Amino acid sequence: MASPSPRDGFPSDCRYADSHEYLRPEGELLRLGISAFAVEQLGDIVFVELPEAGSALSRGASFGTVESVKAVEEVYAPIDGTVVERNGAVLANPEQLQNDPHGEGWLLVVRPSDPSQVEELMDAATYGAKVAGH
Repeated sequence: MASPSPRDGFPSDCRYADSHEYLRPEGELLRLGISAFAVEQLGDIVFVELPEAGSALSRGASFGTVESVKAVEEVYAPIDGTVVERNGAVLANPEQLQNDPHGEGWLLVVRPSDPSQVEELMDAATYGAKVAGH
């Protein structure tokens, strides 16, 4: 099943940051990725750099990069937390991020330091309205 494009909306079980990252709660952990809108803006993705498991994330700080044929973009942590897992499939095959950003193209699994930070992020409708004019 293909992920929704920006025209189709965004998964409602996710929260979104201004910098276009999303978080999907999965029990005590969060799955982190970049939105279909951000992927569409990047174009053909050729390389992804992510931190190792055990790395600390600081809200608002860069934790990796996504390189496309157009540009190299920083990826920012929407919350404070610790990396539990990184998506080795995306590291080996960056097209997976491009093909399914809200599904198999996730980047990290994170244990949040302060779960209440997730509630400060945008819901799908708010995020969709924000990017609709772009």
